[in-house]
Amino acid sequence: MKRLTIMLLGLTIGLAMQAKKETVRTNGYPITQVPFTAVKVTPGTFWGDRIRAAREVTIPLAFQKCEETHRYENFKMAAYTLQHPGHEGLQTPKWDVSKFMGFSFDDTDVYKTIEGASYVLQTYPDKQLTAYIDSVLDIVAAAQESDGYLYTARTINPEHPHHWAGKKRWEVEDFLSHELYNLGHMVDAACAHYQATGSDKFLNIAKRYADCVVREVGAQQGQACVVPGHQIAEMALARLYVLTGEQKYLDEAKFLLDYRGKTGRRDKYSQSDKPVVDQTEAWGHAVRAGYMYAGMADVAALTGDADYLKAIDAIYNNIVSKKYYITGGVGARHEGEAFGADYELPNLTSYNETCAAISMVYLFHRMFLLHGDAKYIDCMERTLYNGVISGMSVDGGRFFYPNPLSADGKYAFNADNTTERQPWFGCACCPSNLCRFIPSFPGYMYAVKDRNLYVNLFAGNTATMQVGGKQVVLEQQTNYPWDGDISIKVMKNQAKAFRMLVRIPGWVDRQPVPSDLYRFSDDVQGSYTVKVNGRPVEGQLENGYLAIDRQWKKGDVVSVHLDMPVRMVKADQRVKADQGRTAVERGPLVYCAEGADNQGFCIFNFLVPRRPRFTVVDRQISGQRDVNFSVKAIEVEGQAVDTDAAGKVKAQSATLTMIPYYAWNHRGTGLMQVWLPQSISALGNY
Repeated sequence: MKRLTIMLLGLTIGLAMQAKKETVRTNGYPITQVPFTAVKVTPGTFWGDRIRAAREVTIPLAFQKCEETHRYENFKMAAYTLQHPGHEGLQTPKWDVSKFMGFSFDDTDVYKTIEGASYVLQTYPDKQLTAYIDSVLDIVAAAQESDGYLYTARTINPEHPHHWAGKKRWEVEDFLSHELYNLGHMVDAACAHYQATGSDKFLNIAKRYADCVVREVGAQQGQACVVPGHQIAEMALARLYVLTGEQKYLDEAKFLLDYRGKTGRRDKYSQSDKPVVDQTEAWGHAVRAGYMYAGMADVAALTGDADYLKAIDAIYNNIVSKKYYITGGVGARHEGEAFGADYELPNLTSYNETCAAISMVYLFHRMFLLHGDAKYIDCMERTLYNGVISGMSVDGGRFFYPNPLSADGKYAFNADNTTERQPWFGCACCPSNLCRFIPSFPGYMYAVKDRNLYVNLFAGNTATMQVGGKQVVLEQQTNYPWDGDISIKVMKNQAKAFRMLVRIPGWVDRQPVPSDLYRFSDDVQGSYTVKVNGRPVEGQLENGYLAIDRQWKKGDVVSVHLDMPVRMVKADQRVKADQGRTAVERGPLVYCAEGADNQGFCIFNFLVPRRPRFTVVDRQISGQRDVNFSVKAIEVEGQAVDTDAAGKVKAQSATLTMIPYYAWNHRGTGLMQVWLPQSISALGNY
């Protein structure tokens, strides 16, 4: 495995892979996502560096961990049992599943890592990596039972399966078995692998398991009438339907949603206290919830179910107006890794699981595809730049499980009771989820509808897409998010006339998020300009987009300038944790103060003036393990307040340095705070 790791770390950039062409079935949404296979992010850019870190460090590390932590061995042991039923080993402690399999969903770490590697292969073809994935798929395929069932937690030792699995298939699926959760990640990974490589090797494995589920799980006599204890199969089966056109997969996805709240489990934690169409607010385990809401959006789009659409609109509004952190994270409570009540948004004890942030990206993007409003992309961007990438160190080798908005160096917020980034976790859902998500970023940049081309995100890239059935190639150059200058050049245009809709983020001149949960509290007036070949483009925004309708020529350049002043944000007064405080952001980035940058005073006792003067400076962060990177930091002068031995309050002038939130904790345990005090009453609180 060490040799493999070295090989993977040394992956080199090759010519773009020509993936097998396929007929893409409509996904039901009014607007169509431009797939990840069509967008090549430019190396050396902000997102190019993150994809490189995933390719060179995170994915090889994840494959290595799959070997070190018995993940591959689980499949091999299951295969041995299938080949030697009743073998003597079943009676020995070695084959006691609960002794070597930490969680019944450990199989998904293999699937998610293959998914991330597949996204990477699309941009960086590599024969060694392709061959390695094929060898892993051979191991996976050998563990599949004759009828398609693939769940090593049971197959290894059917009489004594993992203690979460139950005696019979699906028996405790509503609770802990994760049989359908495993299916969901397998299907998602298999679809990505097929799209990236053109190989149906993994897809055929996943379809066999999906077919088994279709036969055995449902409302008909003889079927197990259960729904996923941990959702994700719903959105994965919808994706499989879109890829294959086989109606049974969509029907199964809808069943898994329709019967929620009608089976043996009914509680808010699992979003099963009532039928999904009757739900209007986000409750319970935040990752389960986010995956389910994304699945509801898929089913609403594919079936035209108005009740599903009404429910998902209400849930989205509840999240963004009452349960959404300024960093784009969700999940206020450690207990249950769950959403809290309305306006319950603590900072020190916030949970904000990395996986939950990823689930919000899935939801927000789907809401855009349904409604075509830039406000959903505004939320998606906020979550991407703050709630998601904060979960992975800049070099790709250390991780957060939760992402708090305050740290005192003592409160152990991480999943393994630590106070800093970790190289892995026993429950590895967050690192492996980042493996698959970060390389998928290119698929969120553009979208099309008829003769409309949406430019949603800003990052250096070259994209090839179909507009009105004709090929259009764009090249985007930018130093975003460090500045707001973006150049979009038409490299090829067979569509001739079309409408380019350029998103003007809400943070430029309107509001931080599309609700009254947060508002700008300064008097700064942000603005933007858009030019085509140097000539200004005028016009009113359409749902947050500036539309440019023209006969495009090769070489045309759209120049976008977005002002990026430092902005101050206030929370709704009903958010008790943020009363008397301000958050600071610039462009899409939320900032925080970290103790490592502010020696000589406690950041919890720094008062930000009512009318501060901010200075943006370049700063080099020299982290642990020789991790070095540069950011745009923000400095502000204010008062550092303290008490002397007699208890008398004293204040001294001081300069506070802030860095982007995603960059904190690269220098070890210490103090950190996003919401900064502006009143005496807020001092010293976390």
